[in-house]
Amino acid sequence: MADLSFLKKFTRGDEAKMKRYIRIYLQMAPDIFTRMQANLVEEDWASLAINAHSLKPQADYMGIIALKETLEKIENEVKEGKTDELPRLFERAHQLHREAEAFLDAQVKQL
Repeated sequence: MADLSFLKKFTRGDEAKMKRYIRIYLQMAPDIFTRMQANLVEEDWASLAINAHSLKPQADYMGIIALKETLEKIENEVKEGKTDELPRLFERAHQLHREAEAFLDAQVKQL
C-alpha cells in the first residue's frame, strides 16, 4: 500500500508537515490521473509519459512503490513505442492510487 517511513524521515516526524504533504498528494494525483486518461483517449503518448513522470516522485514520497514502478513502466513503454499495454498499465496505476488514497486519507485523520 503506502509506507510513510520516508515521509516521516523527510519531515523529521513533524505531523503537521506530514499532513500537508499527504494532502498535496491527495489533491494533485486525481487531476494527473484525469489528464492521463485523456492522454490515452487522444493517444497523446508524449503527454502520457510526462504526466506519469510528474507523479512518480510524489508516489515515491508517499511510499507507494508499486505505483511508482507502474508509472515508470508507462514511461518506458512510451519511450520504446509500445502502446498496446498502456491502457492496462494506466488502469493498474489508477487502482494502486485509489487503494493508497484511502489509506492516506485515514492517515491524515490519525495525525
